[in-house]
Amino acid sequence: MPIAEVHLLEGRTVEQKRKLIAEMTRAISESVDVKPEQVRVIIHEMPKEHFGIGGVSAKDLGR
Repeated sequence: MPIAEVHLLEGRTVEQKRKLIAEMTRAISESVDVKPEQVRVIIHEMPKEHFGIGGVSAKDLGR
């Protein structure tokens, strides 16, 4: 059973996350020849102030 974890900054819509799950499931299923029902996708959303880029939080950078 393949398990994929994705780390995203907060702010995506529910529809965007649904699409991501569907597309990742399809790609993994085809790549490793397993049924889509066997694929698990876990999305970890993090606040923008919890992610740093070059010593500055993504929130402070306006990302």
